[in-house]
This record gives sequence, structure tokens and C-alpha cells, in this order.
Amino acid sequence: MPVDFKSINQAFSNQSENYDQEDLANPVIHWMRSFVYKHMHPYLTSESHILELNAGTGIDALYFASQGHRVHATDLSDGMVKQIQQKIQQHQLSDVLSCQQCSYTDLQDIQSGPFDHVFSNLGGLNCIPDLKEVTKHLPALLKEGGYITWVIMPPVCPWELGLALKGNFKRAFRRLNKGGAMAHLEGEYFKTYYFTPSQVMQTLGVHFQKVSLRGLASFSPPPHKIDFPKNHPKLYKHLIATDEYLSASYPFNSWADHFILTAQYLPIHSIEN
Repeated sequence: MPVDFKSINQAFSNQSENYDQEDLANPVIHWMRSFVYKHMHPYLTSESHILELNAGTGIDALYFASQGHRVHATDLSDGMVKQIQQKIQQHQLSDVLSCQQCSYTDLQDIQSGPFDHVFSNLGGLNCIPDLKEVTKHLPALLKEGGYITWVIMPPVCPWELGLALKGNFKRAFRRLNKGGAMAHLEGEYFKTYYFTPSQVMQTLGVHFQKVSLRGLASFSPPPHKIDFPKNHPKLYKHLIATDEYLSASYPFNSWADHFILTAQYLPIHSIEN
């Protein structure tokens, strides 16, 4: 099924002007990002070279650059790329942070590399029906022994399934539709698709070995529940603690709002040797 890149570009461009303010004001997103960063740190060297896919306004890219890493941030959206370029100039980061407008289906056009890590956060890869359109490019981009860390939305999300108890069956089971679900963002409509960790590993192929899998928000609320931490602070704190404690345990490493998958690129000859 063809991807509506035009609508995706327009939707995220429309969102780009206010994205940082909304992100900063959302405590759920703040926790999710911090949890992803904590997950990634063991797989980074002191000066890793990171390729970020669907980098948005560059919030994650700016963080990793501030930690001493070199980041090449890519995004399809005109507006998002503009925001990244402004951050590079504002923070004088041109020596460690670069930007390129590029879809993750066109990674043959990447202008730098090879990379130690290919990173994608918070479901950007859920906008494509076939992840092989992305993974086929990875051997040319990654150093041997390098990693990918992708944060992807799975088909089973406990918070969404719980909506069936309120009679909202369409929302509750939308992720289970194998043909994808229609997303509405900033006046634009486009399909989103949901993948299990096993499906992601299958598309990565035999050259990749899974090294870590964690759920992200199995118990705590998803990002659109922005008022939940304020209205239920003690409960929210308890749910986060439960998430962090059980995130690596089955089924909570796969049944969540997102999962965090890290896999290592190990070509066949290196495994056999």
C-alpha cells in the first residue's frame, strides 16, 4: 500500500511550530523520553555517531549532541527540518549536529556515515506498512557491531483496550486492524500501522541480534492523557514505578503504548567467527 508522504509532511509541518511547547508541557512525554534515553545509554560510546530517523524538531538530537555524541538528524517534514536547522544555529552545534530532509524509505541518500547507532523515537516508523523499506538500507549505514534502537507502537496497548469497557470499541481495537488505522493530525489524514517486536526483528533479518526489549507505558497512561499526572499524582507515580520495574518482563515488554527495541548489527561472517 503506498504511503501518503504528502499528507504526512503537511501534518507534521503544521504541528512543528508548536511542537516543542506542547512537548515541554506534557509530563507523560517527558518521562517517556527520559526512559528511552536511559535505555539507550549502555549502547552508546563516549562519542557515538547517531543517525536519527523521523527526528521531529530535534529534541532528541539536541539531547544526544549535548551528551557529546555526533548526530545526523533526518525527517520528511519541511516544518520539522526547519526547526532542527534553527536549533543547530541557535545552539551553535554545527560541528556535532547535522540535518537532512529525507524519508526513512530513501536512506540511500544519507550524506554521512557509517553510524554507530540508528535511532527512531516515539512511533515515527509506524507510518509505513512495510518496515523492510527501511531495514534494507541498514547494512550500508551501520558499522559492524553497531546498534539500532527503535521506539515503536505495538498492536496491543492495555490503555487502549480498556476503552472497550466504556463502549469505545473502534478506538479500543484500532491497532489490531492489519490494514492499518487512519490517523488524524493537524487536519490531515494518513494510515498508521502497528508492529510486534517479532515482526520488527523479522524485517531486520539474520544480520541483527536482539539485545534489549522494554515496554514503554504498559501501566502508566499514554501521552494524550496529559492531565492524568496532575489529577492523580500519587497513582501516576506508582504506575511509572511499576512500568520501570516490569518493562523488561513479558508480556509488558511488548504490550504497551510503545516498545523500545535495541538490536545489534552482526553480519553472518562475524557471528560464525
